[in-house]
Amino acid sequence: MLLNSKVLIALISFIILSFASCQNYDNVVFDQFIETKGQWEKKDVKTFVYKVTDTISPYNLYMNVRANKDYPYSNMYVIFKVYQPNLSIHVDTLQYQMAGADGTLLGNGFSDIKESKLELKEGFVFPQSGTYKMTLEHAVRALGEVEGVVTLPGISEVGLKIEKKE
Repeated sequence: MLLNSKVLIALISFIILSFASCQNYDNVVFDQFIETKGQWEKKDVKTFVYKVTDTISPYNLYMNVRANKDYPYSNMYVIFKVYQPNLSIHVDTLQYQMAGADGTLLGNGFSDIKESKLELKEGFVFPQSGTYKMTLEHAVRALGEVEGVVTLPGISEVGLKIEKKE
């Protein structure tokens, strides 16, 4: 009888976790990761290409980062560029908190690798149809240093996700 109770509790827990981890992928129109070989080099600009046909709907754009315990900073600065088909460029410099006050990495994941979904643009409407190039480069600096960090350890992958805004 005790064994049946344990099995039932385990089954209910599994079902609850399965539903809790479900995400709505219907609104995802682009999702791509690029590997970094365990560290993100300053000169290693991550480039994503997306063909736009919908110029009416708003979209949310996210940077996805997979980091591990080797990431030594509490935050991350990123330069995000959107190259439009008409050759105009939209540039943003963004800051994200990557670790808590105790140094524990933020993000999702049960292992030492944490995945963070970081907002780049909310409600962004692509102004014209065509092929867009979007780039991500890190702009992290060590405390008190003027020059940027050349090698950012602990970053295994960088990604771009575009979701149709609900």
